[in-house]
Amino acid sequence: MESERSIDFQKDFFGTSGQNEASQQTQASKESSVAANKLNDIPETLEEVKNHLGDGAVRNITERIKEAETKEEKQSNDVGRASPKWESENNEKQNGEKEATKLRSGNPLTLAPLSHIPLNTVMHVEMELVYADEQEIAFEFAVPAALHGRADATSAATSSAVPRVDERLWAALQEASRHYRQKNYAVAAGRFATALELCSKGAAIDKSSKPFPEDISSIASFIEMKLVTCYLKLRKPDLALNHSHRSIILNPAYFRNHLCQAAVFRWLERYSKLARSAMIADYMYWLTGGTEQRISKLIKLYWQAMIEEAITREESFSVMYTPFVTKVKVDNRDKMTDAFTKMHPGYTQHIFTDPHGLHILPQTTEWSSSPPQQYLLTLGFRNKQIGKILEKLPSRKLPIFSDCKAPFSPIPEDELRRQWETIGKQIMPVMDFMRSTRLTDDVCACSRAIEKLHYASILGRLQQVTEQSQVINQAMAELASIPYLQDISQQDAELLQSLMADAMDTLEGRRSDKERVWNEIEKIAIIVDFIYQTEDSYLKNKKRRAAKRERRKMKKLQSAEQHQSPGSTKLSLTSPKDMATQPVRELAP
Repeated sequence: MESERSIDFQKDFFGTSGQNEASQQTQASKESSVAANKLNDIPETLEEVKNHLGDGAVRNITERIKEAETKEEKQSNDVGRASPKWESENNEKQNGEKEATKLRSGNPLTLAPLSHIPLNTVMHVEMELVYADEQEIAFEFAVPAALHGRADATSAATSSAVPRVDERLWAALQEASRHYRQKNYAVAAGRFATALELCSKGAAIDKSSKPFPEDISSIASFIEMKLVTCYLKLRKPDLALNHSHRSIILNPAYFRNHLCQAAVFRWLERYSKLARSAMIADYMYWLTGGTEQRISKLIKLYWQAMIEEAITREESFSVMYTPFVTKVKVDNRDKMTDAFTKMHPGYTQHIFTDPHGLHILPQTTEWSSSPPQQYLLTLGFRNKQIGKILEKLPSRKLPIFSDCKAPFSPIPEDELRRQWETIGKQIMPVMDFMRSTRLTDDVCACSRAIEKLHYASILGRLQQVTEQSQVINQAMAELASIPYLQDISQQDAELLQSLMADAMDTLEGRRSDKERVWNEIEKIAIIVDFIYQTEDSYLKNKKRRAAKRERRKMKKLQSAEQHQSPGSTKLSLTSPKDMATQPVRELAP
């Protein structure tokens, strides 16, 4: 099987040069490598103990949404794993490279191979930003969000404006931190779990201080984050996963929570999800006032490395990024398709360009510039059917996966399993990759979470309880982050709160007479999709019938013209029967 692995950065696709020349030269000078580094094997983990959030989390998220609505929007060495996609194509395309990279005379495309960021660089980023020294981050949970990542954060934590932590909770945290520094990670995890239980019972802020929901959420989020690092040190990423999601639900504005989630995804080898977490972390760092360029560069490097790793690992599809400078016309899309076909001949069963949401890349993203350099994403697939499904999804106003034509009838178990296989293993990985370079969704702000919750519903019906819990928690983390990532309408805010409440009820096993919001959306979307398909089919048939009538009319006109033409040479033939009945004229003598 052909194993292409590359991500092509095309420059000046439509004849303008908006890229930094020094960056282009740096990218062009990077060479591919053939060394192979394997990630650490992950042992099987114990069954996760369910510790779900309380009702207070939903109230805190609602308050954060209201606050966010009023806020102003405020390389390296060779990789450990080479890119077979790039190497397998280099020799084949050398002779025809000029033709493949020139879409218009005088406008060549500059192609850059994967930069191959080494694994030790990725580990360095995690050690500095995720597994930070306990003594440096002991007070971080009490620091205002705008000071996270700044040099004056520690001193700000000791100011009188910061509320005092409850003494029992403080003692539990100190003991847990001591065991963590002594590398007794299992004991430390137990102590942090005890601290989290104390926090949930109200022992978070000292009675002498006036408690605010944000302060309590930040403390609980800090403890969840520390549980993540403990379980990762114990090589138990499955136990760490839900804690990483909950740390974001409780405090989505803190960039380290997103990096902790990214670190868990790296252990689980979910690189597209990891890349999105790193992208959001970088944005949150800038949004909350982070000013250290070194930290932002480390996060971007992490983000870039994981995009490349996702491409390197993927075999079912390949991608091409094109700098966006003007509105894309049909002929330009055809040129992109032709260029993609020449670059990735093994992924041409179905090719399309993502029609919604312009993409961003870490190499050219500066959040302070409005907007950052944007790209169009073209994807090519080995499986034609999967490509068609994915092309259709972004064009729908309401995100649905199901092909069920009877939304009010129960789905048979075999059909559910087929959907589970198709959605979970073939569609969701591509959707995750598409969103690893797209911060927001311009069709529906909650679409990513709705897709996750719909998939979780399928898992629930198949009794996949552990995976369902993980997917729901991830969807809730996504929902909690949305108000910080983009402006949302009142309608989107109400939808977000409804989704969050129903997701919490599902996690806690609370049943309701009402349908879950995402299931209602699915049913409505299926009906709307069916109406559009029926209308489209009717219009096509109407056009076909009109064309058929026009052809018949033209045929009759042509036939009449031939009969009436004066120079017609047609013979009139009379049958013997007609001749026998004709009268005989007698000749005069």
